[in-house]
Amino acid sequence: MTDVTDATFQSAVLDRSAAVPVVVDLWAEWCGPCRTLGPILERVVADTGGAVELAKVDVDHNPGISSAFAVQSIPAVYAIAGGKVVDSFIGALPEPAVREFVQRLVPSESEADRLVAKGDEASLRQALELQHDHAAGVVALAELLAARGEGEEALELLTRIPESAESRRVAALARLGDEAAVDGAGVEARLDSLLDRVKEDEEARREFVDLLEMLGADDPRTPHYRRSLASRLY
Repeated sequence: MTDVTDATFQSAVLDRSAAVPVVVDLWAEWCGPCRTLGPILERVVADTGGAVELAKVDVDHNPGISSAFAVQSIPAVYAIAGGKVVDSFIGALPEPAVREFVQRLVPSESEADRLVAKGDEASLRQALELQHDHAAGVVALAELLAARGEGEEALELLTRIPESAESRRVAALARLGDEAAVDGAGVEARLDSLLDRVKEDEEARREFVDLLEMLGADDPRTPHYRRSLASRLY
């Protein structure tokens, strides 16, 4: 379960839904039916073992999401897959109905899924022969290729699927190559050196953004350097 805000909705829900269906629960603290439905949703989604994920949105603190869904009453629940709403319901349904709603989202495991789960290159390539745009398979194979320096093929693979947080990270790895190591102070020195060139030099700007993708949103250095980039560009 993830608490989602206006700022994180794109990455935590829309981008994430390219890999796994996401149930979005729009709720508020003052809403009695929301307090009834919430634990049911959490329990039922948890029972899928990760095949479906739950994102909770407090509508009082996230007006952007509420507006996007044109919410008129809560609880309101939306199922997102591939960046699109595929199902929804309004109100506090009983647990059997909620379980049926969530189970409709659970993808049946395909042969491509089973091959991707193996994780080795031969299996990944075989999976992509069966399903050209298998998102998890594309990302996994692209990461293997990028890690051994075959960045061009990795980037070509990634064009098969919609952009997501994971695909951006792997694309950054493919472009950076040997410069993808982001541990320690070395990356900070590199980012600092690039800052003076990002406004006029497109390659420096691309490398700067790629380094931030490799650091990841959870790295405490990332917000600082994103602000620094914005100040130089605007």
